[in-house]
Amino acid sequence: MFSNLPNYASYTIYFAIPVLLTFLSLLLSRKLIDDSIEAENGVSAITEIEQANNAYLPSYLGYFFVALSVPYCDTLIFVFAILFLFTFLSQTLYFNPLFLIFGYQFYYLKTATNTKIFLITRKTIKDPIKLNFPKLKRINDFTFIDREK
Repeated sequence: MFSNLPNYASYTIYFAIPVLLTFLSLLLSRKLIDDSIEAENGVSAITEIEQANNAYLPSYLGYFFVALSVPYCDTLIFVFAILFLFTFLSQTLYFNPLFLIFGYQFYYLKTATNTKIFLITRKTIKDPIKLNFPKLKRINDFTFIDREK
């Protein structure tokens, strides 16, 4: 596709496309349904916090190295399509490692009702006491993105 360009230019374009699409997805996240997680009567709705940043990077690195080892383009497209379908259809989490470039962190939060939710936020969270997220956007029933800085 970019055979007439120097290698560095085509690599820059290949890298820029997913970054721009990730930026677009963050812009579109403003259109999601509003939600909140807030302390009630001084009691936090969150009882436990676990950082999830490192939990999914090995999986994505594994996909990357599999893609590097595939010798033919048609095989790569087939493998990518299968991986995409499995990842998309599972919809357990929306972990995008490129969100890290935009300053987002990933956390598992356990609520007072013992529900485990996945939160994408720019905040650094350490203490669940009186933790409030008044302006969340709901991605699905267990995944939220915090649009506040």
